[in-house]
Amino acid sequence: MTYDATVTLKFDSTWTPNYNVGSHDDFIPEEHYEFKVPAADLTAKQYFKLFEKFLLCAGMSPVSIRSGAMSLVFNEWVGLEEQRKVCKEYELTMDEDLEDKFQEWKVRDEEIARLVKGPMGTVLTEEQLTNLEEGV
Repeated sequence: MTYDATVTLKFDSTWTPNYNVGSHDDFIPEEHYEFKVPAADLTAKQYFKLFEKFLLCAGMSPVSIRSGAMSLVFNEWVGLEEQRKVCKEYELTMDEDLEDKFQEWKVRDEEIARLVKGPMGTVLTEEQLTNLEEGV
């Protein structure tokens, strides 16, 4: 048994210039785009790449497209657990987790400051730190 599937996305636009108003060099009077792709083995990411190309042809900006894609994950209908899985996969931090991250950085900064202090509480210079790292 053979499985065959095709996805088709089609965009048609026409524009009738108003000759009473300015230049029309920036507009094409007609645009017709059709994407036909074999869909039997497309992954979700490939579908999104296809739809991104389609939206670009339809005049959407890359920023709007990315925002729309992110809104599929980060909205009130997607559970927090699922959102956190995506954040972990893409190494993102949610706003409500920033305080915890800040506390981690603060502890690390204090540890680094402690390690950089030389004898009698003096602060080592970059050269002295380099020499310590190299074992000189």
